[in-house]
Amino acid sequence: MKSNQPQHRYHNSNQHRPRPHQQTGVQVTLGQRFPLTIKRLGINGEGIGYFKRKLVFVKGALPNEVIVAEVTGIKPSFLTAKVHRLKAPSSDRVKPRDDYAGEVGGFELEHLAYPAQLAFKRDVVLQSLEKFQPKGYRNFQLKPTIGMDNPYAYRNKAQFQVRRDADGHVIAGLYRERSHDLVDLKTCSVQMPATMRVMRGVVDLMEALNVSTYDEKTGTGLVRTVVVRVAEGTGEVQVVFVTAKAPFPQEAEMVDQLLTKFPEVVSIMQNINNDKTSLIWGEKTKLLAGKPQIREVLNGLQFNLSARAFLQLNPYQTVRLYDEALKALALSDNETVIDAYSGVGTIGLSLAHAAKEVRGMDVIADAVDDANENARINGIDNVRYETGTAETMIPKWLNEGFNPDALIVDPPRTGLDDGLINAILSAKPKKFVYISCNPSTLARDLIKLTKQYHVDYIQSVDMMPQTARCEAVVKFTRA
Repeated sequence: MKSNQPQHRYHNSNQHRPRPHQQTGVQVTLGQRFPLTIKRLGINGEGIGYFKRKLVFVKGALPNEVIVAEVTGIKPSFLTAKVHRLKAPSSDRVKPRDDYAGEVGGFELEHLAYPAQLAFKRDVVLQSLEKFQPKGYRNFQLKPTIGMDNPYAYRNKAQFQVRRDADGHVIAGLYRERSHDLVDLKTCSVQMPATMRVMRGVVDLMEALNVSTYDEKTGTGLVRTVVVRVAEGTGEVQVVFVTAKAPFPQEAEMVDQLLTKFPEVVSIMQNINNDKTSLIWGEKTKLLAGKPQIREVLNGLQFNLSARAFLQLNPYQTVRLYDEALKALALSDNETVIDAYSGVGTIGLSLAHAAKEVRGMDVIADAVDDANENARINGIDNVRYETGTAETMIPKWLNEGFNPDALIVDPPRTGLDDGLINAILSAKPKKFVYISCNPSTLARDLIKLTKQYHVDYIQSVDMMPQTARCEAVVKFTRA
C-alpha cells in the first residue's frame, strides 16, 4: 500500500523548521506549564513547538495540537516537556492498541493515524537532508513512503529482557524509556502472534521450574534475555536463552516441556554472555535441542537463519524493500555486483538471477557461513561470500581483478565506515544503491558520496510501523 502523498522533489519551506536564531535565554523552571502549539514531529517522533522562540520537544504530542506543556528538562538550546493537558487534539490522533505505548520503545507513533505516519517518515528523510545539506539536496526526488496494508503483527523476533518483579514473579519485556525499569509485555500488537505465544509460554515455564533470572545490580542469576524468532514462510520458531553462565540446571525439563507445548519450536539454543554489559549477545552459542537454524522463505528463496544472524524484522516489507533495491540497480545479466554488509545473503541472493556474479562480505563468520549455505540450498552458483569488512574486501577483490559494475550497501544504523566510503569512491561502480535504516547517517554519508555520485531519488519504505524508524532506498548514478 502506498500513501496518498504526492510525489515531489525537496521543498525548501522553512515554515516549521527550527529557527537559526532561537532564543536561548528564556527563563523557565522544571514543572512550569505553558500553552504550546505543536508545529511538526522531530526525527524521534516527538512533537516540536516554540515557547518564546525556544525549541520545545514534547513526547506524545502531534502536529497542529494545542497543549498545556509541562517542562521536564532544560538545556541551553531547547526544552523537553510532557503533555499536561491536551486542549485541541489533532485529527490524526488515534487510540493506541497497546497499553505500553508511550512507556517503552517500539510504539512511539501508535497514537498517530497510519497515513500520517507514512508522511512523517518521508519528512524524516527531508529533515536529515536539511541538517547535513549534501550537494544538490534541494533537488533530490523524495518518493512517497511505501507502507503496509496492515501495519501490525509484523515483527518476526521478540528479544525481551527477563527478570523477577517485586513479588518474585518472572516477567519479560522491554525497559521503560531512559530507565532500567522492566515493563512486562504480556501482549504486543506489532509482534507476530507466534513470537508472543511462545514468549509467554517460556515465562510460564521459567516460573513453574523456578529458573533463576539475572540481577543486574548483583551480577548474579542465570537467564538475562529470551529471544524468540519465527520464520514467516515456514512457521518454524527458534528460542534462545541468553544466560550469564553456562550451567542451566533446569535445561532438560525446560527443553522437554517447550517442545511438548510448542511443536512449532524446532530450535532451542543457549547463548552465554557473562560480561557486565548492555550488549545482548555473548560470543558462545550452543544447541540445546532441535536444529541450530530455522528456515525462512523470501521471494521464493529459502534462507537458513542461525541464532545471531541478522534478518529484517518485517518479512512482508523486506520483500518490497528488496524489490525496490533491485529496481534501482536495474541490472543486466552481464553485470557484476558487490553486496556489502551481506548478512545471510538475503539481498545478494535475491538479485543474483539478474546479475553475472555477486560477491558479498560480512564481519560475522556465522552469517557468512549461512549465506554460502543459503546459496547452495537455492542452487545459486554465481555468488560468493567471505568474512571481513567491506573496506578491506573491496580493495582485495579489485586487486584480484574483480571490478564491480554495481554496488549495494545495507549498513547498520551507524552508516558507512569512512574506509568503505573511500573504497566506494575508489572503485567507482557505475551503479550504486544504498539501503539505509537511519536517515541521519545516510544524509551525513551523502556529503562525501555526492562528490562523485548523483542522487536519482530516495524511496522511503516503512519497515517498522508504529515507530519513528524509517528505511530508505537511494538510487545513485555516477556524476
